[in-house]
Amino acid sequence: MSIAPLSIKDTALIEETQKPWVCIVWNDPINLMHYVTHVFMTYFKYSKEKAEKLMLQVHNDGKSVVSSGSREEMERDVNALHSYGLWATLEKDK
Repeated sequence: MSIAPLSIKDTALIEETQKPWVCIVWNDPINLMHYVTHVFMTYFKYSKEKAEKLMLQVHNDGKSVVSSGSREEMERDVNALHSYGLWATLEKDK
């Protein structure tokens, strides 16, 4: 019995399914900047410097990728951020 090698199509499919997902936080007119920083520090355990950097991306650019991983992990992060009152979504990393 022999095993057929993977075709280019099969390899592309494997690479596509292994791409991580990302959690994006979007700017909103409700949450204050220091609160968003607090959420990033509390939930993600980010340092104050990293949390402030991400918060400023949200504020200045309208959004920021705050975490990446499997779809299930990003669904968990999005749900947690929603519980804090932040607007968050997930998408496949590009």
